[in-house]
Amino acid sequence: MLKKLARKMQRDERGITGLETAIILIAFVVVASVFAYTVLSAGIFSSQKGQEAVYTGLQQARSTVELKGDVVAKANATAITEIIFSVSNALDGEAIDFTDTTGNNVTVISYSSETARTEELDWTSAVQGWGDADNLLEAGEMFEVTVDMTGAGEPIDIYHTFQLEVKPPVGSALIIERTTPAALDAVMILN
Repeated sequence: MLKKLARKMQRDERGITGLETAIILIAFVVVASVFAYTVLSAGIFSSQKGQEAVYTGLQQARSTVELKGDVVAKANATAITEIIFSVSNALDGEAIDFTDTTGNNVTVISYSSETARTEELDWTSAVQGWGDADNLLEAGEMFEVTVDMTGAGEPIDIYHTFQLEVKPPVGSALIIERTTPAALDAVMILN
């Protein structure tokens, strides 16, 4: 009888061992599921951040002005008095405000050279070709910008290298670097 009881207990232990194995297997599956969910959530979060970075970069690029055509300088006998250039909207993007408020402009044009820097020059703009009546540089429009160089902080004479920096409120700045020629004419194209 003792032998029968021992055999019965061994059989019962086998069933318990199988049940314990099933519980452990289910625990592994649950832990793996939680881990997989965590990894997927982190991946989705990182891809959303990447998407935001791409959209922000695209907005910055779409809000940038680009130079169209030549840079023309007007001069008197001793120095350049005006710089004239045309700009358009890069990538047919966001409208850029070119409202001239004489000193408190939304779009700022700065001057710099090896010896001087002026944060804000006076400038005016005019629509070239097709355009509506506002002062927003929109897709398909082109503005001619005339910069008064008498406020540059130094005379711009012969062999003078300088930069104009057109800074819209959104987007990257347009940097125009030029060097004046050996002789100043009334009207010149700067290369």
